[in-house]
Amino acid sequence: MISEIPSTPATMKTYNLSWGNHSLDLGKQTRIIGILNVTPDSFSDGGKFFTFDKAVVQGEKLCEEGADVLDIGGESTRPFSDPVSIEEEIQRVVPVIAKLAARVSIPISIDTTKAEVARRALDAGASIINDVTALRFDTGMAALAAEYGVPIILMHMLGTPKTMQAAPAYDDLLGEIKGFLETAIDRAVKKGISRSKIIIDPGIGFGKTREHNLALIRHLGEFKTLDVPILIGPSRKAFIRNILKDKTAADIQADMPEVETGTQAAVAASVLNGAHMVRVHNVGNTRTTLKIIDAIKNASTDFPP
Repeated sequence: MISEIPSTPATMKTYNLSWGNHSLDLGKQTRIIGILNVTPDSFSDGGKFFTFDKAVVQGEKLCEEGADVLDIGGESTRPFSDPVSIEEEIQRVVPVIAKLAARVSIPISIDTTKAEVARRALDAGASIINDVTALRFDTGMAALAAEYGVPIILMHMLGTPKTMQAAPAYDDLLGEIKGFLETAIDRAVKKGISRSKIIIDPGIGFGKTREHNLALIRHLGEFKTLDVPILIGPSRKAFIRNILKDKTAADIQADMPEVETGTQAAVAASVLNGAHMVRVHNVGNTRTTLKIIDAIKNASTDFPP
């Protein structure tokens, strides 16, 4: 006999994200954001999709595998990376976005910290902004999101990609990150962005140690009180590779099969702990994982006598 039902993500609040011609129900079914890096130096895929043709093919493949959103970025945010110019970033992403927007029906997200890049991407067919700086680096980003009425992803990052992994430390990990995201939400709303179009991301790997990342996944439910959808992106991150690496073994590369298995474990744990959306490289494997995890998450405890 079940005498007590603990608070679990099975009873998590659901959201409907609606804008333009797009609508996503969030909660019962975990949504997948497929990653497309149009960069020569990504930590996760080593520039495999840097050329226009390869990027378009990969974008279509992610859609066919079941992505709910396609996230396209033209500047690496790996630890210790250097920024690229606005012009270079536009040249990398805008032609790819324009081509894919004409070929796929799912929404396209532009992963950028620059308002001008985001504007050009939106004009080319993107319809979500993914800003890893949570509107802090480019003062024009908030006004742009409000003007276009598109959803925006606000992520926590300690410092910049160049500095974020230089001995990251917190006095109160969950409290500080939650406070940061609460401030980011307030900043966005005050700038005219509808709260109904805000998604938060605690920023796995962005200014966190292995232990920080594990704690964030374990206690992801702490962010529920912010009352916006939660996105998490553990895919191929260094904390997974570090856990899997034998002390005497060579470095584990991001695209190795065991890292993908570890990614799926992190995805499953994240969803069971409250994630509404997951951002991943391998959409097909994630779709399979989520069919099982969502079924478990939504399982009823009410049985007929």
